[in-house]
Amino acid sequence: MRKISAYEIALSALSCAIATILLTVGVYSEILLFTGYLLSCIALMLPLAKKSYWGYALSYMATCILSLIFNVARFFDILPFIMFFGLHPLVNELQLKIRINRWLACGIKAVWFDGTMYLIWRFIFKMTTTIPFVDRYVIPILLIGGTLFFVMYDYMMYKWRFTVNTVVQRLTK
Repeated sequence: MRKISAYEIALSALSCAIATILLTVGVYSEILLFTGYLLSCIALMLPLAKKSYWGYALSYMATCILSLIFNVARFFDILPFIMFFGLHPLVNELQLKIRINRWLACGIKAVWFDGTMYLIWRFIFKMTTTIPFVDRYVIPILLIGGTLFFVMYDYMMYKWRFTVNTVVQRLTK
């Protein structure tokens, strides 16, 4: 097992701090909730730029714990981040490391995303929605709309991964 350098520890701590702040701001503002998920994912990419998987795992767990502490009353707003958005950068990195076919991986990740969104809807929003159309057609809506959204999101996250890797490489020189 490789020893983690002080630089990787500092990068992981910075990643955790930024992700926690952005996720907390997103949860409190409600309008910026998805933006909080997105920017927190980008912040969590910092340790992955140095191939520090342990640093990422610890940053992710600390971000989840700290966000839950800061937003204890808003647990359900953080649940999508815990179930999908926070783990997505790691899955992308592992996909590239193991060299899984990108279309196969995209299909598997889309099913994971759609499943997460269905569980969130089933256990949180179904109790509060009063729109019969959505209740009746939620699965087709999630399968079509969720999958289209996910494909754009996944593409965008790969672009952000390249940008984060470039910035971290420039900072380490």
